[in-house]
Amino acid sequence: MTKSQIMLIPIMLIITLILWNCGKNASDTNKYNSAVEQQRQEINDWMKNDPNSPFNYKGKVDFHSLNYFEPNPEFIFTSKLTEYITKDTVVIFGTKGEERKAVRYGYLILKKEGNEYKLSVYETVNPDFTKYYSIWFTDKTTNNSTYGVGRYLPFELSSDKDFNYTIDFNFAYNPYCAYSADYSCAIPTKEDYIDLAIEAGEKKFHD
Repeated sequence: MTKSQIMLIPIMLIITLILWNCGKNASDTNKYNSAVEQQRQEINDWMKNDPNSPFNYKGKVDFHSLNYFEPNPEFIFTSKLTEYITKDTVVIFGTKGEERKAVRYGYLILKKEGNEYKLSVYETVNPDFTKYYSIWFTDKTTNNSTYGVGRYLPFELSSDKDFNYTIDFNFAYNPYCAYSADYSCAIPTKEDYIDLAIEAGEKKFHD
């Protein structure tokens, strides 16, 4: 998880709660959509102007506004996290070919139109040995309207084992390698594929 995405998690949670706690009528949906659009503008401003953004940090990259699907509440889910009893360490490849190790920590279940889809949560370790948790995925939009490597979702692990997580694909975002070849990012595995066209969140940056 990058610094910019960690910074945006609290905003994401607040926006999602507007919809889920107030009832899904037209007024609440409009509030949700407005809040999502406002947050996207804040992300654009950060990407364009902050010296630590991928458009500035490793050399200047031509910037234009990030591309998104329209906000779509149909791609908001809730699920408890099921931890794997045996947490396997797996090899995840980066886009520059390097191997990385990650632990398959658990999974969330997405229920849509009578079907269930598994969304894996990975545990990885920072250089300072602190742990963080990641979700990455591909779907039917990958390499069509969305980035060909895949997309990521913000995720923050709760200490409450019975916590009910909100998974909002309107906040699905591209890793930094989507903007600049100077970055390497984790490539989702075949097990991370979701057999849905998730038309929510960020689209391709480059045509």
